[in-house]
Amino acid sequence: MYPLLEKIKEAADVKRYSVSELERLARELREFIVETVAENGGHLAPSLGTVELTLALYSVFNFPKDKLIWDVGHQAYSHKILTGRRDRFRTLRQRGGITGFPNRFESDYDAFGVGHASTSISAALGMAISRDLSGRKNEVIAVIGDGALTGGEALEALNHAGDIGRKLIVILNDNEMSIDKNVGGLSEYLSRIRITPQYNKAKKDMGSLLMSIPHIGDKAFRTAQVVKDSVRAALVPGGIFEELGFHYIGPVDGHNISLLQEILESAREMNGPVLIHIHTTKGKGYAPAEMEPDKFHGIGKFNKETGKCLPKDGAPSYTSVFSKALIELADKDSNITAITAAMPSGTGLKAFGQEYPNRFFDVGIAEEHAVTLAAGMAADGKHPVVALYSTFAQRAYDQLMHDVCLQNLPVTLCLDRAGLVGADGPTHHGAFDLSYLRHMPNMTVFVPKDEAELRDMLATAVKMESPAAVRYPRGNGIGVELQAGFREVPVGKAELLRDGSDVAILALGPITYKALEAAELLQQQGISAAVVNMRFAKPLDTEMIQRLRHVNLLVTVEENSLVGGFGSGVAEYLTDSGLARSVDLLRLGLPDQFVEQGTQEELLALCGLQPEQMAERIKERLK
Repeated sequence: MYPLLEKIKEAADVKRYSVSELERLARELREFIVETVAENGGHLAPSLGTVELTLALYSVFNFPKDKLIWDVGHQAYSHKILTGRRDRFRTLRQRGGITGFPNRFESDYDAFGVGHASTSISAALGMAISRDLSGRKNEVIAVIGDGALTGGEALEALNHAGDIGRKLIVILNDNEMSIDKNVGGLSEYLSRIRITPQYNKAKKDMGSLLMSIPHIGDKAFRTAQVVKDSVRAALVPGGIFEELGFHYIGPVDGHNISLLQEILESAREMNGPVLIHIHTTKGKGYAPAEMEPDKFHGIGKFNKETGKCLPKDGAPSYTSVFSKALIELADKDSNITAITAAMPSGTGLKAFGQEYPNRFFDVGIAEEHAVTLAAGMAADGKHPVVALYSTFAQRAYDQLMHDVCLQNLPVTLCLDRAGLVGADGPTHHGAFDLSYLRHMPNMTVFVPKDEAELRDMLATAVKMESPAAVRYPRGNGIGVELQAGFREVPVGKAELLRDGSDVAILALGPITYKALEAAELLQQQGISAAVVNMRFAKPLDTEMIQRLRHVNLLVTVEENSLVGGFGSGVAEYLTDSGLARSVDLLRLGLPDQFVEQGTQEELLALCGLQPEQMAERIKERLK
């Protein structure tokens, strides 16, 4: 089925193929990727767009001696397949299988572990400096998309790389998309470069013409070089990279293997930093992905023949519930604005942007800017809602602390994908937000147990005159009834769901429902367990804890790291109040390690957070 691909036993085998064979191999790779992602889910469209680039890179360079660093890693499936992982590729994103992103622990060809955007140039420059200090001669290549180039770290790295002039190749994979359509001045800048390819042809033709003039051609060519920059500025607004100190090549067709080989060979011979600007089609070669690249950026299981996603049973997702609730609230409050960092679809804010385009702001991959932008709006009377994935909000820690909390500004941070996200693995688990939010002065941390409580908590948060965060998981809700309107949630007050005399389980978030199941299992064994929906990681309902001090054991349950999380807050209170002398405490949550990939249910079991496991741990502790 894959005659050329099956002959590749190691990456160097790519060098044996002619250009026509590589073009056929590209078609095989695409078919193999589509077939696997249809079964497993994954980042399809980005990887389909870089097949020819990957083949060109492996036909020119000598990896892993040369170093290849992919930004984010969404586009690296061909790279994984060609580097000894073809036979395991069908385990993509499954527990114990191939990870969805480059991973240094998985292969020597994965020079740097990634998963968050805009890091590749920084990492590659670090490797180039280390290479030079060690006296080695290998090449270092960073591949970065135009979406990731909107991130501040990427621009900082470009500035530094151009300044110190180390030999480095940066490939800008320009497909006009990140997850959604790219936004911002830099995106517009790259668009202007793309539509003026006549510059490169004119430069080449003029050089050939000047050099052909007898006796004076060489002198005329050197004179022309002096005025090249001003001519370039007149024809193409592409000088920013050269002004930063890079040799700029492009834009070129990123699907033309022979052209890419020629350019990569030339770049290898150049001194100093080189930026190669290629233009590719996201989703290339699979019609449904080309037509809807945003949908197929990261997708679940789908029908390969039709491109239709396989139906999902169950309640609406937390993301969609948040999306509709925010629009309802904004209908009645003109001060509400919405901000996201290149994730309007993923966070559910796309619908808000369509309803209120003047109050919606997609800042690109720039979480730090998003938070301080919100702080500026809040300081001038608005109430911004910043919707980010939990794992990406980590990038804006300083801005949350310094610009929002220190000034006690009414900014609501909505953290989607909190807790264990499943197949995307450790780079995307929202495992640390409770730990880094609960120690911020002035911050209130809401954690709804279900989608109905999410609506009410969001409504409560946007009425506050101080910082607030609402964290909720990936996937479908519990399936509770969603009533019309909103009810205010009393800040810092827990909810007793079930009374008991032996044990009190203090649960936070949707895992509260698993705690209720655990309590029922304990009841069947003669152990009376109370269950409390704590609702807030900060402030803690200390009155509720005092009310339950008669039990033999307090148990905290959270889908967050045990280090510094909700359970730590309860332990601190028990110690400070003196209750620790009379009440035992068992903390259940995520271990002090990075949790691997797998389904959410598999990972909960791995962390001991399924009802049967919780009940067993409680029984053991009571003994």
